[in-house]
Amino acid sequence: MIELTDIEKRFGDNLVLKGVNLRIPEGSVTALIGPSGGGKSTLLRCINLLEIPTSGKIRVGEETLEFHPGMKLGWRDIRRLRSQTGMVFQNFQLFPHRTAIENVMEGLVAVLKWPKAKARERGLELLEKVGLAHKADAWPATLSGGQQQRVAIARALALSPRVLLCDEPTSALDPELAGEVVEVLTQLAREGTTMVIATHDLRLASRIAQQAAFLDAGSIVEIGSAQHIFSNPERERTKRFVATLLQDANGQ
Repeated sequence: MIELTDIEKRFGDNLVLKGVNLRIPEGSVTALIGPSGGGKSTLLRCINLLEIPTSGKIRVGEETLEFHPGMKLGWRDIRRLRSQTGMVFQNFQLFPHRTAIENVMEGLVAVLKWPKAKARERGLELLEKVGLAHKADAWPATLSGGQQQRVAIARALALSPRVLLCDEPTSALDPELAGEVVEVLTQLAREGTTMVIATHDLRLASRIAQQAAFLDAGSIVEIGSAQHIFSNPERERTKRFVATLLQDANGQ
């Protein structure tokens, strides 16, 4: 279970998240949708403490942290919570000087101190899972965008996180390459991987999410089952936004 309680995030005088409350059941997929600048990516980054909330409480599994304005969070606390999350970024963020398998192995060797042979075996299993075992020794620059994102997903899964956080995982890809990533995430969803995905991709969100939350101006405007949010939202603001997603999807 991941639970966010009254999460507020300020950058100086700019209030980016306004008392966000969200429960993410174990084994479920939650889609965060909303306009650019609405707070989706900041919320994701708060879950794994790439951004430290100004106030509120985060629970991931058995770990709970509370935040207050002006408090200093210790690295041990950050690492304790972050170790339970895996992050997939919009622009892949692979190490360009490491091969695909070395990118996946990095956390196992550097963080968990696994022997390289054991880490390579685990890395190959994960590359097989995302359909790229045959590209294990390829450099990122030689891979397509879709392949790079699939390597990034394998890397995020390497430390067996409790939750996989995906920040616009298909937005940097053309529709065909995005389809490769959607297939991988769909399979992970079938296997019961807990995921939170910030996305504008209606195909991805509607296909694999059980729950959807619409964020606008730093607040959750509406939350419910993904089917309900995409087919019959209650709030007028949500209706307008979902209509734009449908137009974009039909235009592809």
